[in-house]
Amino acid sequence: MNDQRPVNIVMIEDDEGHARLIEKNIRRAGISNALCHFLNGSDALGYLFDHPDGPGRNGPALVLLDLNLPDMSGTDILARIKGDEQLRRTPVVVLTTTDDKQEIQRCYDLGANVYITKPVNYESFADAIRQLGLFLAVMQVPDAEA
Repeated sequence: MNDQRPVNIVMIEDDEGHARLIEKNIRRAGISNALCHFLNGSDALGYLFDHPDGPGRNGPALVLLDLNLPDMSGTDILARIKGDEQLRRTPVVVLTTTDDKQEIQRCYDLGANVYITKPVNYESFADAIRQLGLFLAVMQVPDAEA
């Protein structure tokens, strides 16, 4: 990549407790990329598409996306990311409490790379996030300019 800035992980998650748990377990798995956390879709889209300090041409390494946000649907954010020429290759991991089969299918149809249903139980959720961190540690990310 031509850009010298570190490649970011963008997390769009309105639940602060879930966000802390996700970050803690991603770090435990050895993922050291900068993590930009947004509590709503509007701020995240502003960062991804408009902000001068946003990821720009190279895009983030990964987007962790909750579907249930206070200001907009996560599926709308997913559609915007996957519909953008410069961001469409960015891997998007949906992390949500929604386990509706139609919603899962819709996310994959829109281009989600992984769909994970958040377990209700804290320990189960922590375990799922630890496994996600291990997955991210070995995942290959495409070059956005390819």
